[in-house]
Amino acid sequence: MASLGELHPPSSILDLRSVLLAGPTAVGKSEVALLLAEQLGGEIISVDSMQVYRGLDIGTAKPSPAERARVPHHLVDVVELAEPFDAAKFVRLANEAVGQIRSRGKVPILCGGTGLYFRAFLEGLGEAPPANAELRAELEATPLTDLLRELEQRDPATFGRIDRRNPRRVIRAIEVIRLTGKPFSQQRASWNSELETRNPGLSFGLTRTPDDLRRRIDARVDRMFARGLVDETRRLLEHGLAQNPTAMQAIGYRQVVEHLRGERPLPATIELVKTRTRQFAKRQMTWLRGQMTFAWITIATDESTSVTVERLLDAVKAGFPRVPDVVR
Repeated sequence: MASLGELHPPSSILDLRSVLLAGPTAVGKSEVALLLAEQLGGEIISVDSMQVYRGLDIGTAKPSPAERARVPHHLVDVVELAEPFDAAKFVRLANEAVGQIRSRGKVPILCGGTGLYFRAFLEGLGEAPPANAELRAELEATPLTDLLRELEQRDPATFGRIDRRNPRRVIRAIEVIRLTGKPFSQQRASWNSELETRNPGLSFGLTRTPDDLRRRIDARVDRMFARGLVDETRRLLEHGLAQNPTAMQAIGYRQVVEHLRGERPLPATIELVKTRTRQFAKRQMTWLRGQMTFAWITIATDESTSVTVERLLDAVKAGFPRVPDVVR
């Protein structure tokens, strides 16, 4: 993995081309991005694979109307629940948003926790083949245990790091292997001269202590259920939630659907969502630290958002971390 690039102080804060702000769920990215955008004169681009769907509001902690009124947000509510959305669409829409924001003299702030989208945005999408409908249908009908067995045999590297509880990712890995005859781990993204990676600007990751993040996750899940996550999920089922395999992977919705089907009582569902969210946050950190190059900032338990933003701005003034021209 490449080391952090050299520090290059900008002539002024407003010279920033962009800010990348990543981290696990519930770490406080959205609050920091809002205040940072107000300080820098920026607009936010959501790097979240679930916030793109209209209707997935409470369970994705989507920015509120008041927050969107404070700072313009992009790539939120861009597709209907029944529509597919992938990294290729994200890269196209994100690059369009970056161009629009810069044309207004503003700073794009890409904020989220979907590491694959960050990587696709910075490095390109490579030459992985598009989905094959016939093969995809065959794989979706295959038991996950069989798919994992095949993946372990044909691509141990991917098997060792993939989320084995996520059928969508496992299926995609097997699909690429069968279509190309090459291990999925060898699929390397090609550079694209139009991508942000040529001058990405700030690149920060936010983190907290495990105990602090656990408390924040538990409180966040409690708020989601108090705000009506069960009713929201019930409404979404009427609009095709269960038929969208991507949206059904969203933590919270999947467990509530199981609750609505009578698989477990509500208290147990709430605790399961907390557990799954903590596990997800841990996987996010592992992926982001292993696959991306960020300057990591640890937020103290009692640290206010304004203090965190001051720390980021101090880093800008002192010399800011750049993603190197060649990451891999």
